[in-house]
Amino acid sequence: MTLPALHNTGVLYRRILAQFPQDISLAFAYGSGVFKQHGTSQGQMEIIKYGVISTESLIDDLMHWKTMYVAGRLHKPVKMLVQGENGKLRAALVANLKSAVTASFLMLPESFTEEDLFLQIAGLSYAGDFRMVIGEDKSKVANIVEDNIQHFRILYSNILRDCPQVVYKPHQGKLEVDKSPEGQFTQLMALPRTLQQRITKLVDPPGKNRDVEEILLQVAQDPDCGAVVHQGVSSIVKSSSITQSIKGIATAGLWKTASYSSKKLLKMWKGWRRKPSVSQMS
Repeated sequence: MTLPALHNTGVLYRRILAQFPQDISLAFAYGSGVFKQHGTSQGQMEIIKYGVISTESLIDDLMHWKTMYVAGRLHKPVKMLVQGENGKLRAALVANLKSAVTASFLMLPESFTEEDLFLQIAGLSYAGDFRMVIGEDKSKVANIVEDNIQHFRILYSNILRDCPQVVYKPHQGKLEVDKSPEGQFTQLMALPRTLQQRITKLVDPPGKNRDVEEILLQVAQDPDCGAVVHQGVSSIVKSSSITQSIKGIATAGLWKTASYSSKKLLKMWKGWRRKPSVSQMS
């Protein structure tokens, strides 16, 4: 089953697809129908899964983490093929990176390394994702950071240097963050709106309806502040991962989804096999 798209939209997507190299076959898009590139060369082709999103929805997710489906992907280094002169979008992209840093600060100890921070950032969009239990390589986040650590530094260096809540020592690869209740409260108040709402829901008893600022002040003084923030992030990602999995079946079809999932399981199994056993390590 595929979802219908307007004729004009289909024409636009096909124009976009025509700009890709001819040895690449684009298979499908979540929620936007199936648009296959014509004129691809015979023989071995690379298949790319892609998605289509409106600028308005993109900015909303970047700013507020409503689903973190796109915002989470853009926490990692990505290749921008084309970027228009949209001031709001550029500001939202930077705000999303700052939010990832802030949320990670709250979940990390007072002192940590660059690698610790990048692992925390890269793992935000996988926290609560049921597919990480079965279907994904458990070392996926570590692999992302290990293979791209220099790109992570480039992406986040200016934000870390300008952040008043952290002492950043780039030459040593170390950071120290303000863990005082006042510092954590400032960080909590800077979190995206949806995450603040999820934290509020976790902490505030039903029927009490306290002010968000009052609840976040309480969380800032809690020794388990980081765990509460992690639960809030997980609740966003969990809902989004379930929704996107259902959309995947609806747009790609059951057979393609099953085929894609089986490849994921095989990749996860190969990842397990690559890990050395305790006896091998000793």
